Amino acid sequence: MAYSHSGGKSPHSRSGGSRFTSSRGSRTSGASRHTSARSSDSSSHVPSASRSYAPRAHSTFSGGPRGPSRFGGRPSHSSSRSFSGGSRGGSRGGARGKRPNDEQIDITRFINRSVVTEEVVTHFVPEHQFSDFDVSPVIKTNLAKKGYTTPTPIQDRAIPHIIRGEDMVGIANTGTGKTGAFLIPLIDRVLKGTAKKVIIMVPTRELALQIEEEFRGFAHNLRLSSVVCVGGLNINPQIRALRREHHFVIGTPGRIKDLMERKMLNLSTFNAVVLDEADRMLDMGFIHDMRHIMGQLPQNRHTLFFSATLSRDVEGMIVEFLKEPVRISVKTRETSANIDQDIVKVPPGKDKVDVLAELLRGEEFTRVIIFGRTKHGVDKLARVLSQRGFRAESIHGNKTHNNRVRSLETFKKGRAPILVATDVAARGLDISDVSHVINYEVPATYDDYVHRIGRTGRGDKKGKALTFVGG
Repeated sequence: MAYSHSGGKSPHSRSGGSRFTSSRGSRTSGASRHTSARSSDSSSHVPSASRSYAPRAHSTFSGGPRGPSRFGGRPSHSSSRSFSGGSRGGSRGGARGKRPNDEQIDITRFINRSVVTEEVVTHFVPEHQFSDFDVSPVIKTNLAKKGYTTPTPIQDRAIPHIIRGEDMVGIANTGTGKTGAFLIPLIDRVLKGTAKKVIIMVPTRELALQIEEEFRGFAHNLRLSSVVCVGGLNINPQIRALRREHHFVIGTPGRIKDLMERKMLNLSTFNAVVLDEADRMLDMGFIHDMRHIMGQLPQNRHTLFFSATLSRDVEGMIVEFLKEPVRISVKTRETSANIDQDIVKVPPGKDKVDVLAELLRGEEFTRVIIFGRTKHGVDKLARVLSQRGFRAESIHGNKTHNNRVRSLETFKKGRAPILVATDVAARGLDISDVSHVINYEVPATYDDYVHRIGRTGRGDKKGKALTFVGG
């Protein structure tokens, strides 16, 4: 199997570490203030062209020995059959058409292998420690218990502005601590009475549940309560919870709107709102629900907006929903410098699933997320891998909430080291120690690719991302 390497860096990425500095602009009418954490890049002369070649014997990427691995995988003796992850629209066989929003992605953008022998790493130096922030001593105690001492760049820059009640736009890559950046100061504002109630809108129920888990840790012993309002779960327990005293509502736009229409959720009592993963909510078609919800909130409100990307449509949402926001950007590059990216070319006549199985038998593949593009294809691939002796779970939008939680917990705890997923797992999920992300099928857009591979290489950990091309 030919494993493609790059003789240089993708033109869309940078090398080296980052130094984040902050500059505060003046408040001007109709314009946003801007503070950014900028990168200080190091570079080295490398060839600009990418090329594919068969590695030498000592570096052949063949997935390791064919014996049993930590995944429980074993060589298959069944007859070879083509597997492409399922066809679209339920059709069997035939060419698969592109989705309306699909873009042709240059495959060199999937390659970012470092060939620099020396790297100057400039570390981020925070302006604050968590102990410096003007928040409740109980919150500081809870942060210390969770091991929080030094803020991430987005936390370091954002928390002081949120404490002061300023509207804010935060642009940051996934896995950079955005949840803590807004929860910590908002909990303090509710505690001190400068905020009444907070509503947090997110694109998926998994992200909502993850935010609530973080909330419980930050708000321990503070007598503050939260309610999760998401689709895919029985609405009646959510209604009962809303009838009790609550301070934070965390939910998806569709379910929040449903509860509003049932007169179970009165947004006039809320004066703070967070739009988290706003670009993803826009991609998922929630814009009308978001407009309806925002229209029911008081005009005099505190609005926070977090996004990983900044498109023209996202800019339109910022202008529509926020008033003279502070802008904070700590996004130094499209993809993390901790992620080694490459492609896997499937040779003509080679079964794609055989190539995948060869990879997974490698000892370095300790915890792997494999992305497909269809629910049917994801289930089928997980089933085929299980038949070959691998321990694999699947997750997609059609699974019940309980089954999704079970699959994620099984994966997180290492009982099944392979998770086969649609893009429902591409954002918001914080799963530690994912060694590899494999794009078994090429994502629809480059933004989808960036979010997929962001599941690995989180924090200061290293990770690898492989994208199958051909076959």
